[in-house]
Amino acid sequence: MKVTLIGIDLAKNVFQVCGINQAGKSIFNRALRRSQLMAFLLKYPDSIIAMEACSGSNYWGRELLSKGFEVRLIPPQHVKPFVKGNKNDRNDAFAICEAALRPSLTFVQPRTLEQTDMILAHRIRERNVEQRTALINQIRGLLNEYGIVIAQGKTRLKVVIPELLEDPNSGLTALARQYFQALLEEWQQLDTTIKNLESNIKTQATSNEQVSRLMSIKGVAEITATAAVSFAGNGAQYHNGRHFAANLGLVPREHSSGGKQKLGRITKRGNRYLRRLP
Repeated sequence: MKVTLIGIDLAKNVFQVCGINQAGKSIFNRALRRSQLMAFLLKYPDSIIAMEACSGSNYWGRELLSKGFEVRLIPPQHVKPFVKGNKNDRNDAFAICEAALRPSLTFVQPRTLEQTDMILAHRIRERNVEQRTALINQIRGLLNEYGIVIAQGKTRLKVVIPELLEDPNSGLTALARQYFQALLEEWQQLDTTIKNLESNIKTQATSNEQVSRLMSIKGVAEITATAAVSFAGNGAQYHNGRHFAANLGLVPREHSSGGKQKLGRITKRGNRYLRRLP
């Protein structure tokens, strides 16, 4: 029987591959090693390939698109309701097939290499910013052990630390001064890394037409624009602006029944990083 749709439960080395026919009946559901996967899929050139949108799915999506396949990436939360019985790779692969057949489901487009480069810079920058915030909080907590409390704001703290290190009456011991000097140097290194990443992001922004169009909107600069493009691409999969806002979790929650509409706070679903950018 003809295989019309193949669902792949992605992994690092061993993939579970399930093929179904037009009636939704499973034709095969087997495990394949990474080196075997592409050769096996090429035996079914007319099949639709469905995968969860997770780590590695964008790479496989690009590879399969280049081979002429139709690719459907499905958000994991839309696959879970279709898992029957106990959770295992066989049931997960079949659930991906079931979800891919839903006519109203919106599928994710695989990221291009340019989008991947953009999101790479953002993720590394985000990690460094989080490390810098944790470092600043630790410095404040450690200074408090010596009875030193600094006003809020990282700029003020960065100015005061050298003054404390030079002041012989600051209450810091010789060993404490060594530690705080090391923490200050670590902070300066993180600042340098973050500035370099932001410089790279700005360079990427100048060479991308979609980013340039977003930056023409008042209040949207390089970081927000590149983050939006790396996440949403050209935006063709969204019906309108509210559809995009809903994907970011910026629309109100709804709990309506009996003809009475009840709206609450925003849902906070979707891309948290992009949602909190200014």
